[in-house]
Amino acid sequence: MELDMNNSESIYKQSGEGRQDLEKADFLNRIIAKAIDLIIVIALCEIIPKIGYLAGISYLLMADGLFDGRSIGKRLIGLKVIIRDRAGSTAVCGFKESVLRNLPFAAGYILFGILNAIPLIGWIISFAIIAAIIIFESLVMLGNEDGMRLGDEIAKTQVVEENRGD
Repeated sequence: MELDMNNSESIYKQSGEGRQDLEKADFLNRIIAKAIDLIIVIALCEIIPKIGYLAGISYLLMADGLFDGRSIGKRLIGLKVIIRDRAGSTAVCGFKESVLRNLPFAAGYILFGILNAIPLIGWIISFAIIAAIIIFESLVMLGNEDGMRLGDEIAKTQVVEENRGD
C-alpha cells in the first residue's frame, strides 16, 4: 500500500483483487454535491420549525458518515469520502471523521442561526461569514494537490470519485 508520488491526481488502496485507482474528486463536482447537501439543510430548517435547525446541524455534521462515506449530495454526484492514513491505506469515512471534516461549515451554520436574530443586519453579517468560510475552504481545496480542504486536513480525509465498476 503506497501513495503514488508521481501522480497527484490519484491515490491507491489495496483490495482483494489488487490495486484500485482512486481519483481525487473534481472541484465542480464537490461544489455541486455540497450545494445539494446545503439545500437539504435549509429545507430541514424551513420545513420543520425550531427542531429543523438542530436537524440541519446534525445532518451537516454527520452527512459524510452516511451511506458508506457518501452524503446524499456526494451519492448523487458519484463522490466518496475516504480516510487516509500515513501508510497509504484507505477506509470509508465514519461519523467521527464526518463531524471533524464538516466543523468549518457547521460553525458558519451556527453563526447564521445566532446572528440571524439581529434585526435588519443579522442576515447580512451571517451571509458574509458563511461566504468567507466557503471561499476560504474552496481556496484551500484548490491549492492542495490532493484537493483537501481544511476540514479534510483536520479529519485526514479526502473526497474521491466513486468507482462505478464495483
